Amino acid sequence: MDPEIIYEDENFLAIDKPAGLMVHPARVSAKKMAAGEKEPALTDWLVKKYPQIKNVGDDPSLRPGIVHRLDKETSGVMLVPKTQEYFEYLKSLFKTHAIKKTYVAVVFGILKKNEGIIDAAIGIKNGTLKRSVRSKKMAKPAVTEYKVVKTMRLPGADNKEADFSLLAVTPLTGRTHQIRVHLASIGHPIVGDPLYGPKKQPAWARPPAFSVAEKDRRGNRLMLHARSLEFAPEPGRVMKMEAETPFFLP
Repeated sequence: MDPEIIYEDENFLAIDKPAGLMVHPARVSAKKMAAGEKEPALTDWLVKKYPQIKNVGDDPSLRPGIVHRLDKETSGVMLVPKTQEYFEYLKSLFKTHAIKKTYVAVVFGILKKNEGIIDAAIGIKNGTLKRSVRSKKMAKPAVTEYKVVKTMRLPGADNKEADFSLLAVTPLTGRTHQIRVHLASIGHPIVGDPLYGPKKQPAWARPPAFSVAEKDRRGNRLMLHARSLEFAPEPGRVMKMEAETPFFLP
């Protein structure tokens, strides 16, 4: 599935990245490349559609045009600069937290508070790529705000009704897996999360647009979506880029 262009001008693109598409490829060996084991990525689509972007970025050979990222399993709004000058501008906005990010997430259970702040440093678990608020290894400060939009009774993994909550989430820092780790740390992991959630997931976490074979290959649909980015595309002007939430709830 290709990204959808939300907005475009001479400086940047705003796109809606689909779930299941990685932003940029991991470094792979020449042997794997020759065997065709390179997984499709957003950067492939970008360079094909906008060849000038192949020279933009901190590491354009691997991440052309990428100034921020979303997890492979996460869908939603991304900004892509078309020039190196605008890359540096957007990079400065992200670095100074001058871009407001709003996500929506469906989580297991009902939260005790309708809104709150999770302020917990995130580190890497020894021997894995997973993150945890309990690990001190390479731990960095992380802050996430959340607000309950609504609660729902929906079929659980065993098809019996269970409690779920729809949240609006704003990460105030930009750590890897931040929202996923923070919500799991308070006992409310995101539905469809293969890394931080339970092994058994509700059937509705799988997108109906996929075939059975694709469902088996891709696993559950992570119920996390980057709903909007609000920022100044230039000094003195504010824009809000939004992408419709693609969740298919029963």
